[in-house]
Amino acid sequence: MKRLKFLILLCIMTFAVSCGQQKKYIEYKVKDGETMRSIAKNYNLKTKDLLRLNPDVGRKPDANTVIIIPNSKNNNTQIAENIKVEETKIDEIKTPIDVTSEDTNTIDPELEELKKSFVIHKVKAKETVYGLTRFYNISKEELFTLNPSVEKEGLKINQIIKIKPILTEEDALANDVFEDNINSNTEVNIALLLPFKANEYKDTNSKDIFSKNTLANIVTDFYMGAEIAIDSIKKQGVKVNVQVFDTENRNSKINSIASNNQLKNADVIIGPFYSDEAKKLASKVNSPVVFPHFSKDQKTFSSSKLIKTAPDKSIYLETLTTYLSESYTNENIIVVGDGKATSNSNILKIVTKLKKNDSIKAISILKPKDGYIKKEKFTDLMKPKTHTWVIVISDNDVAVADALNSMISLPEEVTTQVFAIEKNKAFNRIDNFKLAKINFSYVTNEFIDESNFATKIFNSKYRKLNNSLPSNYATKGFDITYDVLARLASSDNDLKETLNQGSSYRLVSKFDYKKRLFGVTNNEGLFILKYNKDLSLTRLR
Repeated sequence: MKRLKFLILLCIMTFAVSCGQQKKYIEYKVKDGETMRSIAKNYNLKTKDLLRLNPDVGRKPDANTVIIIPNSKNNNTQIAENIKVEETKIDEIKTPIDVTSEDTNTIDPELEELKKSFVIHKVKAKETVYGLTRFYNISKEELFTLNPSVEKEGLKINQIIKIKPILTEEDALANDVFEDNINSNTEVNIALLLPFKANEYKDTNSKDIFSKNTLANIVTDFYMGAEIAIDSIKKQGVKVNVQVFDTENRNSKINSIASNNQLKNADVIIGPFYSDEAKKLASKVNSPVVFPHFSKDQKTFSSSKLIKTAPDKSIYLETLTTYLSESYTNENIIVVGDGKATSNSNILKIVTKLKKNDSIKAISILKPKDGYIKKEKFTDLMKPKTHTWVIVISDNDVAVADALNSMISLPEEVTTQVFAIEKNKAFNRIDNFKLAKINFSYVTNEFIDESNFATKIFNSKYRKLNNSLPSNYATKGFDITYDVLARLASSDNDLKETLNQGSSYRLVSKFDYKKRLFGVTNNEGLFILKYNKDLSLTRLR
């Protein structure tokens, strides 16, 4: 009964009119087969906005479910048969609502600018931090990070506070971004299979374990990141049942864990860490198996139950060529290799793909002669007042250093940008200032924005728990675990359903899943980053 009263109050609040003549919202009765996405598309809304207006309605509501949508002139003629407009007095209602330009007779330019980047809220009497976090489905830490004064001084009536950032069009990529719609009171079962090797280390001093054991550090950091992800999901009202298994030494425990039906209730399994164990486990369980890091052997995966969180290396090349082809504006293109078989093969793939763009007429190819490429080979191909793209395809230290050194001191009228499929060890040995000078750009599966409020929250939580900043493995542990839990809690525990609903951006990772027909699910989420003069990084894609 209390829940029913809350729903009634929520509907009354949402149907409130700020002007006497025009209703801000109207009711819409869902038709058989319609989804929130299809309804949003029909009425020129964003799915996330429609879901936020109807927080107790899932993505696939039952037929005849009544939802609310903004009342516009365009909508009036389209849904005349489905609407019933009601007027309601709201003098006594103290439910959170977003601040809109209709809330005031004057326009505050600073407020209008703020609304472009954030969902904002005007504090009403008797509202609490707890009530706001529950209504907007955010954590207390997120609210305090965006509004430090609230943590120190509490809420004040008529105070304007930030709720959450709004995705830009570039980030949202239209409707291709998966939108978390976490259903509170959902129950999710997750299993973590990691090689802790507890029995092997039980009599060993902790300093000795972690000072000389790379695997122990990776596994422990990954698990600590996963713990924070689980806690974050729990704070959003989701009951998370966690099973943790020590897979011990390679192939020593997988069979027994799988054969004892210990995983039969798992909605998702994260791990194991070894590719051969992952393949074996996928053949014995019914749950999706999330492989949590990159392995060169993951290209042999074939089971439809396997989900690869790290993109295959072939996707890196595809991502780079797609970006270059789409960004091409008459640049001069030079591809540099080292003469080895792998380099030659990749050059052929790149040239073939780029030439599918009818605007790209010529591509120059340079390879070493007598072990190096003369600088004159580059400068002879450079065109004054024409920007040049130099694509370096090599992991050879000498070849890479030779090519990049030739780019450092070019004539002033010549501008270049150097690209690589990835920032491999050969590029890591080059001074970052040199990389910045040549606008070095590369494909990667990680990009972190330290100014991002979610990153700050994670770093703060991790530091409090572990007295140190998180490693890359800890952040990955958070990203992978949070992503699968958020998708499960948004989809009635059907992970595979959400894998096709768009890409998601977490702390350092992009998850853009593509499923092969009757085969493995691949993450193709990659970034292209460019070095700036101040050594910061700009995300190009």
